[in-house]
Amino acid sequence: MQLSLGEKDSNKFLMIGDKVLIKPKNPQSQTKTGLYLPPSVQEKDKIQAGYVVKVGPGYPLPAQNEEREVWEKKEDEVRYLPLQAQVGDLAVYLQNAAYEINFNEEKYLIVPHAAILMLVRDEGLFE
Repeated sequence: MQLSLGEKDSNKFLMIGDKVLIKPKNPQSQTKTGLYLPPSVQEKDKIQAGYVVKVGPGYPLPAQNEEREVWEKKEDEVRYLPLQAQVGDLAVYLQNAAYEINFNEEKYLIVPHAAILMLVRDEGLFE
């Protein structure tokens, strides 16, 4: 499925639950022996890599049922178990679990956190 978004500002996007927004890394277009690969071959790989752009709040935790008096105010604040992925990480993920969207003529993927196999975190990557 492909979805095109008309928004102009990606800061308005909110990721829900355990979802992660990933900008796919440009795959190598050449093999080690020098053969050029068409994009259709590269997209069929089961495992892809990309950079984490936005991260959801995490997995919702069940409410703690503490016994309270009837007149006490109930706080229904949702608490989350945070995700390991952080903005700027290089994520290695399963391609078949990703949903593709187009934003400002660029390809992004929405991936569930469970489909991420590995994260590479380099603090000096953007310096």
